[in-house]
Amino acid sequence: MSLRIDAVILAGGMARRMGGNDKGLVELLDKPMIEHAIDRIKPQVKEIMINANRNQSRYADLGYPVFSDEDSGYLGPLAGMITAMGQTQADYLLVVPCDCPLLPLDLVERMLTKIQSEGAELAVASDGKREQPVVLLLKPSLRDSMKAFLDGGERKIDFWYAKHHCVVTEFSDQPNAFINVNTPEQKQQLAEAIAK
Repeated sequence: MSLRIDAVILAGGMARRMGGNDKGLVELLDKPMIEHAIDRIKPQVKEIMINANRNQSRYADLGYPVFSDEDSGYLGPLAGMITAMGQTQADYLLVVPCDCPLLPLDLVERMLTKIQSEGAELAVASDGKREQPVVLLLKPSLRDSMKAFLDGGERKIDFWYAKHHCVVTEFSDQPNAFINVNTPEQKQQLAEAIAK
């Protein structure tokens, strides 16, 4: 039996450091940042969903289902993940942010292998130096646990996944894979790096 893996791209944040611009729609090398993320993960998953709390029609133009957080008030990435877990029938859900244009092309394969070899519930990616808490592969059945955590006033994802059998999947061979763009300066630096 082949496993079904869906993905959600988180584009629901406030993007304060990007001058309030919707980060997923900020152009990098002539296309919106979220399109770079889509290009990287599309071959790795069955379905892609987009979590966005504004500009939903522009995201919908990309041709994927778009939904906002069930809980309003910009409660952070957990709210988007909880909503996505309630919308998928997949065995696993890949979670990635909209502002990581260089995601690994073997992200799912390596995270799933690590989960299966260790009998874990979820995997978090690491660049070899630090964990990337919004790059996860997890079982949608963890939704109730995450919702209870958020409803209890907690926000930090790493505190939540520490409560579960979580494995860290290292991508130290791809140190730039999780570079994310939070400021116009970082966007410029990344564009120059990609163009080289």
